[in-house]
Amino acid sequence: MGGDPEGKPSLRAARPLILVADRDPERLDRLETELERSFGVDFRVRGELTAADALRCLQQARDLDQRVAVVLVDHAFTDAERSQILGRARTLHPDARRALLIEWGAWADRETAAAILAAMAVGDISYYVLKPWIAHDELFHRTVAEFVQEWSRNEIANLREVVVIAEEHNARGHAITSLLTRNGIPNAFRPSGSPPANDVLHEIGEPDPGAGVLVWMAAVGGAVLHDPTDAEVAEAWGVRTTLAGERREFDLLVVGAGPAGLAAAVYASSEGLRTLVVEREAIGGQAGTSSLIRNYLGFSRGVTGSELAQRGYQQAWVFGAHFVLMRQVDRIEPMEHGFRAEIGEVGEVSAKAVVLATGVAYRRLGVPDLEALAGAGVYYGASVSEAHGLTGRDACVVGGGNSAGQAVLHLARYCRQVSLVIRGDSLVRTMSQYLIEAIDAAENVVVRPSTEIVGGSGEGRLESITLRDRQTGEESRLAVDGLFVMIGAEPGTGWLPEAVGHDGHGYILAGADAAADSRWTCSRPPQPYESTVPGLFAVGDVRCGSVKRVASAVGEGSVVVSQVHEHLKVTNA
Repeated sequence: MGGDPEGKPSLRAARPLILVADRDPERLDRLETELERSFGVDFRVRGELTAADALRCLQQARDLDQRVAVVLVDHAFTDAERSQILGRARTLHPDARRALLIEWGAWADRETAAAILAAMAVGDISYYVLKPWIAHDELFHRTVAEFVQEWSRNEIANLREVVVIAEEHNARGHAITSLLTRNGIPNAFRPSGSPPANDVLHEIGEPDPGAGVLVWMAAVGGAVLHDPTDAEVAEAWGVRTTLAGERREFDLLVVGAGPAGLAAAVYASSEGLRTLVVEREAIGGQAGTSSLIRNYLGFSRGVTGSELAQRGYQQAWVFGAHFVLMRQVDRIEPMEHGFRAEIGEVGEVSAKAVVLATGVAYRRLGVPDLEALAGAGVYYGASVSEAHGLTGRDACVVGGGNSAGQAVLHLARYCRQVSLVIRGDSLVRTMSQYLIEAIDAAENVVVRPSTEIVGGSGEGRLESITLRDRQTGEESRLAVDGLFVMIGAEPGTGWLPEAVGHDGHGYILAGADAAADSRWTCSRPPQPYESTVPGLFAVGDVRCGSVKRVASAVGEGSVVVSQVHEHLKVTNA
């Protein structure tokens, strides 16, 4: 795979490059030796002593269409030299992982620390790397190996565990890719007719899918799916979508597998409760679409929303939690000693208690021309899987929250220009400062304040949007290839029984709010996360008054389990 018609290996098929730049010849020699020892078989290691040579190497790799996996730059270079090398690496090789090389103990130096923090804030580096001080320095090897793994999982040229082949602008093909990405399933989209797609089709002996979609489960028995449903994709990967052959009586039913639901599942199952989690879309919920969460405790380099969600899913699974994905809870009915729930295409289950962690759904723009192009250039949420397809093109993000800021920075790695459209006059009140600073520092990002989108057009795919200045009323046309809508969300709680109280926006009342509602009729006060229905709890974004943060959702999901235990003590007495 990857060769030309005459059988000669292409330059693209050459081993990826690990570039290290250090001004000290002795230290550079040690760095090259250590890198060759661990990565020399699969990667080319190149060491450069000057910024000019490092820049020349990066440009040559780009000219020859060669891949760059990791770029390590010595802090001893001048600020201008470091910035130039790292900036060029980001522009020419956006998938490459970039890091600053520092000596042991250098983090205590204010100037060094400031340089690291500044470079991370503007996206020049992912993190720092401590130089090896002895041969076989395992900390150095482990750190670089983590960068290599991150690069490998995002490098589109690598053969992925699942390959999706469809026409370049096929909405269903991109929807399946997004579904796979959000569920933490490594995948690659190959446009039909392209050499990479033809290589795959030749290997598996399949014709081009034409207007359809072909999914090759390369790592799972090589199964080939033609125009599959979401559930068929999940089942082929080994994800449970039914309860066939299993008991249908549970101690706890968790509705939703976002951060709050996953935390509840981890703690409930680890504490001996027979737990079922039902998720209608993807593991991780809205947080699963975040391209990078930098302020979650314990992840100093940041973590993608899908990776964080997958870790929670695996953790809950190890403790024995049961999962049914791609299915929706259609009805919940309180009974004398618990609840009965109807799950679409699964049937009825019973549970002694229920935790609602359904999160929220993205609000729509409500512009008919753009709604008609949903999935064909118009996307709701930050779909990381679309970024590669917009390389060298223009994109627009709508929204002023942290998720919008993360999406902008991720897209800026690939796009020629990214516009951020916000209705307010500033980002200060709605976005974290570190994101604002990074957006300000990005040369190819344009913030358009006091602006709204009122129209759009495109023949089969988005080609332009119409902007309106909210102060002057003036309208203008902006050519874009991708529009990512992140204008907030609303809870989908209309399916719940009338006994479940909610505020005017649909968020579920719990705790003191539930106690003040006329629907709470018990003599005891409700527990902090208990709704107006005893034994039915609400956590995370769906709860009225919740803090819309991943960490707080995880906290609520873990704390609610102790309240579930208290409820079960009463009902089992």
